[in-house]
Amino acid sequence: MQTGRPSRTAMSSAHARAVHQVADSPRVFTDPLAHPITSGLKSGPSPAGTPAMPAEVRLFMALRHRVAEDALHASALSRQVVILGAGLDTFAYRNRNPRLRVFEVDHPATQTWKRERLAEAGISVPDSVVFCPVDFADQTAEAGLATVGFDPCAPTFFLLLGVAPYLSRNTLLDTARFVARLPAPTEIVLDYNQPLSALPPHRRPAFAAQAEAMARMGEPWQSYFTPPEIAAELAGAGFDHVSDIGWQDCLARYALDPLLPDLFGGRIVHARATGSERN
Repeated sequence: MQTGRPSRTAMSSAHARAVHQVADSPRVFTDPLAHPITSGLKSGPSPAGTPAMPAEVRLFMALRHRVAEDALHASALSRQVVILGAGLDTFAYRNRNPRLRVFEVDHPATQTWKRERLAEAGISVPDSVVFCPVDFADQTAEAGLATVGFDPCAPTFFLLLGVAPYLSRNTLLDTARFVARLPAPTEIVLDYNQPLSALPPHRRPAFAAQAEAMARMGEPWQSYFTPPEIAAELAGAGFDHVSDIGWQDCLARYALDPLLPDLFGGRIVHARATGSERN
């Protein structure tokens, strides 16, 4: 992203969630705040050659939020939620549990912009929300959270949606190790991109064109994993259980058309760690 400016990918992801509310049927992810927070929002002209967002890509963005929030609601232990790279995510403002603290971690410029968007949309910020400005280029989530009252001994659910591909492999795995090695039980849901070579040949041109477009926007994809690779990396980081969810899994789980094409091979991981203070 450009210094001092909010992330363009945060803008496009937010627009995708808003469009999903009215353009896709069935709707798999309900977010009544998606339209208010994006109302009047313009991201500016896209670089020449940037492909339009296909409906299937927009659907994947909705699916990753649905999978993540379903897992979060099913988690009986979590007392904290950490949204890494929060962008214009609205969970904290739809959350009905005032005892669940929500830490939003993001680049300072994006976070300032988000707070302006919330104010302009008339969306109140609950007392349970904690903003944690972090520039991942020179600071870790662990260091940033340590300054804003995060309790490492409380069971915590982490969300890393639409962010992992933009992080270097080392930064992503350092973050995973931090989450897995906390004293209390933790869970994390993240989505990731597979390398071009892992995709069927007929899917590769569209994937390559999207990767090139992101690079031209100044937010290039930096990390790629195959399912066996990320499973091994997360197990090595300290997670006890790793569930990898693909496109067809999502279509079956939410009773969607099984013939919908998987354009880019994005996948979603739900990983759990027992906590370093094991009995």
